[in-house]
Amino acid sequence: MFSFNVVMAWNVFKFCTLLRGLGSVMILLVLSVVGFTYYAVVVTNYWPAVLAGGANSYSSVGILILFHILLVMLLWSYFSAVLTDPGSVPPNWRADVDEESGDPHVLTGLELSTPMLNLQHTASLVGSGIQKIRYCKKCNHLKPPRCHHCSACGRCILKMDHHCVWVVNCVGALNYKFFLLFLFYTFLETSLVTIILLSNFIAFFNEGEIPASPESLATTFLTFVLNLAFALSVLGLLVMHLSLVAANITTIEAYEMKTTPKWRYDLGRRKNFEQVFGMDKRYWLIPAYTEEDLKRLQTLHGLD
Repeated sequence: MFSFNVVMAWNVFKFCTLLRGLGSVMILLVLSVVGFTYYAVVVTNYWPAVLAGGANSYSSVGILILFHILLVMLLWSYFSAVLTDPGSVPPNWRADVDEESGDPHVLTGLELSTPMLNLQHTASLVGSGIQKIRYCKKCNHLKPPRCHHCSACGRCILKMDHHCVWVVNCVGALNYKFFLLFLFYTFLETSLVTIILLSNFIAFFNEGEIPASPESLATTFLTFVLNLAFALSVLGLLVMHLSLVAANITTIEAYEMKTTPKWRYDLGRRKNFEQVFGMDKRYWLIPAYTEEDLKRLQTLHGLD
């Protein structure tokens, strides 16, 4: 049993190291897919149609405008999720109340002022039935409510949802909205590409005269299949996360949550949505927050 546990621990560590090493590779993969799609849609199909003129040129211009708007929003949301810190525990953070029961915690400032001398005392309180404030042994500090340690990032993340290899970052309190908008605009963009390339996909199987060169048709075919696969997979992921947002539950909590009459963080769908997307409707579809929302919604900082 001992050797089995050692092997499992080594495998987990190796997996987390692999996730850290995938950083630039995954970003390049995302940009490669975007670039390949851009080449198939703009360079191969619709820009030549605009240059050819005629009645079809007007619809091609409209498609290209919509395509580029969604592409800009997709990339803006993606890099916002990649570059935004999901939230770290502030130095010397102390809980005001017991996160489970709502009772004042029993750890005083004096007890926590000398961590080396009081570490065993703190750990015993954390593990007892009297005190339920959590302590991270890897980071050597207390953990706020809904905070989890990410082995891939090597630190505790506030209101952690999951570590996403696609955005090469944890999804937490401050970038969850950006991650959801990335999924949303990815679904819209891939759905648009799938629809506008459908006729070219059908033409690939026709036995009549080929309307384009074999290379262009093959590129269009692969782009259609790739975007259709992404649209379907992202749709399922987006629906799942929106249902979690409506109930104010993270992905980790959905797996760990015990059966209770009412989830203690559920404030109703409207307020749950505003905790993630902010209270200003003008910013709901933009990967950014107003200064007022950042000050007013303490949940965005993962400490409330």
